[in-house]
This record gives sequence, structure tokens and C-alpha cells, in this order.
Amino acid sequence: MDELETAREVLKAAHAELLGRANVVATGVGYKITNNQKTPTLSLICSVAEKVKAADLSPGDRVPDKFDGVPTDVIATGPIRAFQSRTDRYRPAPGGVSIGHRDITAGTLGCLVKKNGQIHILSNNHVLANSNAASPGDAILQPGPHDGGKYPDDHIANLVDFVPISFLGSGTGGSGCSIGNSAASFLNFFASAIGSETRLQTVKIKASDNLVDAAIARPLNDADVSEEILEIGTINSTASAEIDMAIKKSGRTTALTSGVIEQIDVTVDVQYGTNQTARFTDQLLAGAMSQGGDSGSAVLDEDNRLVGLLFAGSDNSTIINRIENVLSALGIEL
Repeated sequence: MDELETAREVLKAAHAELLGRANVVATGVGYKITNNQKTPTLSLICSVAEKVKAADLSPGDRVPDKFDGVPTDVIATGPIRAFQSRTDRYRPAPGGVSIGHRDITAGTLGCLVKKNGQIHILSNNHVLANSNAASPGDAILQPGPHDGGKYPDDHIANLVDFVPISFLGSGTGGSGCSIGNSAASFLNFFASAIGSETRLQTVKIKASDNLVDAAIARPLNDADVSEEILEIGTINSTASAEIDMAIKKSGRTTALTSGVIEQIDVTVDVQYGTNQTARFTDQLLAGAMSQGGDSGSAVLDEDNRLVGLLFAGSDNSTIINRIENVLSALGIEL
């Protein structure tokens, strides 16, 4: 019998006993790891929730160096759990899962931030504040309504603040222009009838450019949210995004994806539904790493530094707010 078959046979007889030892959550056959390097030594691998000093374990819970002549190895994997769908209800809720204002469909819980020393949830205006239509105090659901979230059962937070989105005028033929023109025509006719030479003229006011699509909500209970971002971990700090920077995000729809900052200083017209468009400046553009429902995702670099807030995209592009602008606009910090 060769070395591999011997190890497999020993494990078959020993796995129940090994799993009965404190802290062991899995057993298998693999190569021993020494100094973070894989060696050619086949071993019985015991995965543990956390590594504990042998002196702190009872003799019956220690994994021996060898088992029936086959070497052993112990690696820390943490607790092993069944993965939930990102559209499920989570308590505590981490970044990367479904969330939304009670009147929208669903977006993504980005991450946790602080305002005035209190924990808040960060996501987009169009996710938490219904594209300017919401009011502070409105209920935020996790999961979002499209994913089955219902009030009051899934009420996780209340809207606190959002940066209003300035939408472009309707251009030609919009209802706002027609109403203004009609009113001006009526008043001009009245002025003419009474002999006044004063005349009104409609003037189209240019909408302001936007820097961010962002909002925050205060959890009903701090214990209902988590600093973790699914499949990423915790945020280390912030950083300023640069061209060719490798990035990643964890979102409700496409889960963990990665990409590269392809453009900076982007000015872009973003469609909100069928009748509203908003112009954003100083944006970041990456490739195809998101889809609808990923709005609100936190964007990080390879060192888990927060660089942006994802809010829009197309089939082959992703648009991201610079995190510096988000933090400044909302008066928040990590």
C-alpha cells in the first residue's frame, strides 16, 4: 500500500476520534505545512477553530504528532459555517448583504462608519434614501424589500442623513419646462391686457454636479451589525485610489469580485430609472465587476484599505465614488 492510501486508511479509522477532541472542526489528508510552506509530507490534517497552546489542553484533547505512524498537522480555519445567501436575513449583518429603504427594491450594505462617535451603516442615497424621496427616521430593512424584507420584522436601522442627488433638467419637452412656459405665457397675457410692458421668460437652471451617491443609517441595536465584510474581512484604513490600483468589492448580487481602477477624474451621466439623470464628477471607473443590486458596496484595495463606494455601472464598467468625498460629504469616519 502506498503512502497516500495508508494515510487515507488511517484517517478512515481515526476521524471520529480526532473530531471528538476539543476545538477540532475538520479532518482530512493533505501535505504538512511548516513555516507557512507546503512540505512533501503527507499528513492527517486537523482543522481547528483556533490554535491553543498544548499546555492549555487536556492530554485527551491534544493532537499527537503521529497517529498510527502517520504524521499529523494542525491548522486554524476558524469555525466552519454553512454559507448564507447574501439576500438572506443576517444578524449581525455584515457588509456585502442585501439592505434597503422600505420603499425600494434592494441594494448592498457597504460597511460601518462612525458619526459623532456612533456606529452607522454606509450605503448609497438611492439604496437607503430612495433617491432623495426619503426622510430621516425612515425604516431601513435587512434584507431589502425585494429579497423578502418586511417591516417591522426586518427593520434593522433608521435613515439618518443623505447627500441629495442633483438631477439634470428634463432637456426638451419635460413636464417642468412645459409648466413653466405655460405659467409665463398666462402671466404675460395678463400683463399685456392691463397695459404692462413687463414680460416673464422661463430660464433653465443648470443642475449642480454631484460628487457622491451616499447615505447613512443608524442601527436600532449595534449588536445587529458587524464590522466584517463578507469574504473580505475588516477594513484596515482608507486610501486614495489611483490608476491601475487592484480593487475588490463584496456585493449583494455578484458577491466577491475584483478589478482594477482603469480611469480617474471621471465625469459621467448616470440614469436613475427612466426619467432622471444625474451628472457626477471626480469619479473612479473600473471594469465589469458589478451588477444591479451591488449598489452601496464598499470598494477596497489589496490591503483592505477603503477606497470607494460603488454606486453605478453598465455591462462592462463600474462607477465608484471616491471615499474621501463620501466621508467629507457626510461628516463621517471609520
